[in-house]
Amino acid sequence: MLETNRCLLTKLQQANYEDVKKLYVNEEVRKYLGGTLKEETIKKSFFKMVQPTIDSLYWVAREKHSNEFIGLISLDTHHDGTSTEVSYQLLPQWWGAGYATELVKEIIDYAFNQLNLPEVIAETQTANNASRRLLERLGMELVQTVQRFGEEQAIYGIKNS
Repeated sequence: MLETNRCLLTKLQQANYEDVKKLYVNEEVRKYLGGTLKEETIKKSFFKMVQPTIDSLYWVAREKHSNEFIGLISLDTHHDGTSTEVSYQLLPQWWGAGYATELVKEIIDYAFNQLNLPEVIAETQTANNASRRLLERLGMELVQTVQRFGEEQAIYGIKNS
């Protein structure tokens, strides 16, 4: 378990399915992630997350005092096959209050201090200005842009100092 000022992060478990499903069916959450998913696709994706490979970690984020589900955050191998990517999805009611910044910062710190990773990257659509600002606030720098999933993607990186 990981802890921030306002949140608890626990390893993803089968019992978290209904909460995680809320992310995959939410149009606002999925706006820059290819759209909402059908139940069968959600189940397949969730099963892979619950049974991760050795280089993948998935956490459920909850608000400390209420235990309310906030979202999902992960460290996983990027599409390039070598880099480690931090990814995050939060329900809209938690947007704009610093929760994503707090959670992503904790996972980057974990990647550097516990896993001794040399670098962490993040990928978001260039159109997702809120996500880009969040990554920049955390000290991540734009490394490159690529076309993927039919959209321009911005890849950010931060090195372990």
